[in-house]
Amino acid sequence: MNQTDLEKAILDPPSAFERPEDIVDAPAFTKAEKIAILKSWAYDARELEVAQEEGMPGPNRSLLQQILNSLRCLEGELDVEHPAPSKHHPLGD
Repeated sequence: MNQTDLEKAILDPPSAFERPEDIVDAPAFTKAEKIAILKSWAYDARELEVAQEEGMPGPNRSLLQQILNSLRCLEGELDVEHPAPSKHHPLGD
């Protein structure tokens, strides 16, 4: 993708991607570009706060969680295919 496509995706991620998870597998962007796009994805924190106060998760909590999960995946903290080693599943098993 060219610089204009990257700028558009950063300014308005939902116009380029339906869900935050879609960015993770987008072949046209580098890892750093994908992280920049995810960090620019807007969500309404006020609506999240109200939903939590009322005991409802609300739609924005889901969006925020999708963004955070996608960032963790790109930053190497979350590997869906290969879980982190633990005392029950040591590295190499």
